[in-house]
Formats: sequence, structure tokens, C-alpha cells
Amino acid sequence: MFSIKDIIDIAVQIEQNGERVYRNAAGNIDDQPLRSMLNWLADEEARHVKWFKALKTTVPEGGNYPEQEKMGRELLQNAVGAHSFALEDADFSSMEKIEDLIRAALEFEKDTALFYKMLQPLIEDQKTLDQLHVIIQEEENHAQRLKAFLES
Repeated sequence: MFSIKDIIDIAVQIEQNGERVYRNAAGNIDDQPLRSMLNWLADEEARHVKWFKALKTTVPEGGNYPEQEKMGRELLQNAVGAHSFALEDADFSSMEKIEDLIRAALEFEKDTALFYKMLQPLIEDQKTLDQLHVIIQEEENHAQRLKAFLES
């Protein structure tokens, strides 16, 4: 079993990785509208980091199963690790088309929303669950904006 704090740590890591990748990509893109969108996405990810970090301070310390929690934590870390899903492996500097960059970011946003949806059954507090729903919606909105940008 892994703790909710472990899951929050993974969420923080995902958001921080996304912010870093978006900011790096924005710094290497000449297309002004795309650069603006990438900076906006980075700002959104930074805001999500703050929310998850604040959430972590409200969660009580671990339960009565330290060995199971340790094993679950390691499994979760191995599954997600230091990767930000599709973005971590994306080399934006080598992408020949802006469309490739947008598709990679779009997949990241979809994967992130899916991960957060998987967290929902683990959250008992309704207020926290409501806020997680807001973040899921924001991640889905990011994907929709990227898709619209791709189609334009």
C-alpha cells in the first residue's frame, strides 16, 4: 500500500516536470503564439504544484503498514519515476515540425488527467476531491486548447 502523501509527491513531480519541459520548449520556439501557449501551460503546471504541495500539508502521517507502504511507494515511483509521461522523452529541439511538439504536449496533458482520475477513489475528503476535479478539468482544457492550436 502506498500513502496519499506518496501519490501527492508523484503529482508534484509530474507537474514540476511538465512546467520545466514547457518552459524549456518555449525558450527554443520562434513561433510567438506557440511560445505564449507553452508559457501559459508552464504557469498552469506551477499553480498545480502549489495546490498539491498545500494539499500534502493537510494529510496525516502514514498508517500502520510501513513495509507495504514502502513497497507500494517503490512500485509507484518505478511506474511514474522522474518522467513526465510523454513529455520527458520528447526532444523538442530535434522536432522538425511544430505539430510534433504540440502532439507531445497534448499526450502529456491527457496522460496527466488520466493519472489524476485514477487518484479519485483514494481521496475521501469531498473538498479535496472537488479541487482535484477542477485540476482534471484544467488538464483536459489544456489538451483541448492544444488540439485546437494543432487544428488551426
